[in-house]
Amino acid sequence: MIIIVTGLSGAGKTIALHSLEDMDIFCIDNLPVGLLPAFIEQSTQYGKIYECVAVGIDARTLSLSDVSALLQTVADTQSASQVVFLEADDAVLIKRFSETRRKHPLTNQNVPLVEAISLERQLLEPLASRADIRINTSLTHVHQLRDMIRLRVGLCGKQVFSLLFQSFGFKYGIPFDADFVFDVRCLPNPHWTSNRNLTGRDLAVINFLEAQPHVVQMCDDLIAFLETWIAQFAADDRSYLTIAIGCTGGQHRSVYLADFVAKHFTQRYEVLVRHRDLSVVSEKQMVSITDFQAKVLRAKLLPGTDN
Repeated sequence: MIIIVTGLSGAGKTIALHSLEDMDIFCIDNLPVGLLPAFIEQSTQYGKIYECVAVGIDARTLSLSDVSALLQTVADTQSASQVVFLEADDAVLIKRFSETRRKHPLTNQNVPLVEAISLERQLLEPLASRADIRINTSLTHVHQLRDMIRLRVGLCGKQVFSLLFQSFGFKYGIPFDADFVFDVRCLPNPHWTSNRNLTGRDLAVINFLEAQPHVVQMCDDLIAFLETWIAQFAADDRSYLTIAIGCTGGQHRSVYLADFVAKHFTQRYEVLVRHRDLSVVSEKQMVSITDFQAKVLRAKLLPGTDN
């Protein structure tokens, strides 16, 4: 199997390749596109030694004609292939380059960072539109990205259908890459009880929610819906689905429902659960996001706000 790992500089390509390497996949980074056919031919000759390989493609090695050649090479290969594309918002990329003090590969004396990011987006758009897996890492830290790579990349031709259940708060935005988004803000809110400072993983909140008939009905309805449609997506050769469940602040209802519904499917699928906005419960718990994002979230956490 050939895995092409590409995307915007600063979006996490190196982390993705390291994650694949930890999964015993042979990885090579920044391979010039012109050498890709020879590399694929050689890797297929060595059988199980290179049963699964990943190639990192950097914007520095690409031109518009190279992108077309790359897509044709991947299409012509006799091995199974996947294109993994990593991206992030411009503001996040600018912040990351500022923090690391690394140079963007397309910047020079005449091309500032903002223009370089825009140019790179244009250059890589044909790859992005043809990608089998697209991951936006704007609100994703290192460990979450590693989990996503492990979950979503089909290893060495093995067809493993995987599910990511993600809780979130609508006041912080809908997840970028969700296939399904469910709104559970209509359910009774533990925030208005003595459970305000707890989360949907605390026993007191769980007991409160399980005692609500509408919560029980919502869980049953979500499971029934997903039972029907997950199977249809799997039959259509999809390798993964992202299912997002949102309440107001992403602390109570969405957390409980994501855990509950995910548990139902763990026996049949590879399942990962991510609680995106639990990190904004308190100042001390803002370690899983960047300082820039934490400041934005702090500004939104006004006293008396519905969670």
